[in-house]
Amino acid sequence: MKKLLIASAVAALFAAPATVLAQAKPPSGPTLGSVLEASGINVSGHIDAGYTHADRNIEAPGFSTRVFDSQNNSFVLRQVGLTVAKQPKEGFGALVNITAGRDAEVINSAGATPSQFDLTQAYAQYAGGPLTVIAGKFVTLHGTEVIASPGNANISRSILFGAIPFTHTGARVTWALNDQFSFVGGLNNGWDQLVDGNKGKTVELGAIMNPIKPLSITASLYSGKEVPPGGVGEGTRDSVNVVATYNITDTLSAGAEILYVTQDVPGGSKVKYNGIALYGGYLFMPKLRGSLRLEQFDDKNGVRFGTAPTGVEYREGTATVAYLAADNFELRGEVRRDTADRAVFVDSNGAVSKNLLTIAMQVLYKF
Repeated sequence: MKKLLIASAVAALFAAPATVLAQAKPPSGPTLGSVLEASGINVSGHIDAGYTHADRNIEAPGFSTRVFDSQNNSFVLRQVGLTVAKQPKEGFGALVNITAGRDAEVINSAGATPSQFDLTQAYAQYAGGPLTVIAGKFVTLHGTEVIASPGNANISRSILFGAIPFTHTGARVTWALNDQFSFVGGLNNGWDQLVDGNKGKTVELGAIMNPIKPLSITASLYSGKEVPPGGVGEGTRDSVNVVATYNITDTLSAGAEILYVTQDVPGGSKVKYNGIALYGGYLFMPKLRGSLRLEQFDDKNGVRFGTAPTGVEYREGTATVAYLAADNFELRGEVRRDTADRAVFVDSNGAVSKNLLTIAMQVLYKF
């Protein structure tokens, strides 16, 4: 009995410090994520890096119908995107979105010094009932594809994506009539202009329709005074864009986009371009997705790609396969072929061709 009491006392002696330390350890504080969530602030972002191989020279002084993927046989950090937003359903809020990397140089506002950093969106917001008002800098209503890489099914952007504005600076009002129909109206400085290049303003009108659950349609119009190609004078630029998507089944989807742009130029003449794109997507299995894009673009007066006065008609087909390794991580591979009705694509030796073939890889991480 005496030995048992001594053993118990020794065990208690050695256990005491651990117990005291455990009791003295301060409770863990709230994480940054929990603090932001409690305050209604949402932080998200992505990293887009990859490699593109081209059989023609798509870097200066080459020629390409591409927007972002203009690096010839090169690894590149395309984008680092970060968005901080507080957007309550009622009351005041705001959103700030930045883009860094090679793509930022392309979307910098007109007149800005090219930089691998871009303040892509920054606006204040007020929501009340069916109305939402934003004022500042925001992305365009036009287009199927978007600036931020995770919002697109393909690695490369369509020709149409490069033929519409990226952002606008001004004010926009959205009125949600019901769950199926919303209408948009706004006034801004024009196409990609943080500071207006002329005194005229551009009007934007849009309608977002979801008449049945699988079908979504967005129609938008921009009209205003813009400096025409060549940078002389100003004239009215009108652009109409319609986007439709349809989820045929849980694994199969289809979409289409139509664009028509006209620009008045001094002397009473008018230049124009238009295009159409078709999209298809299929989820082969939970972690494997395939995407297809077919596109035709008619640069009637050669103003979009600088081949004036001769117009050029372009076609492209893109096939992309994505491996969804995790909810926030994707590996993508892509093959794309562009063709033109006359030789415009420049080879490395200076020769020109009607064709351009590229192969691309992409690593996409979302957080």
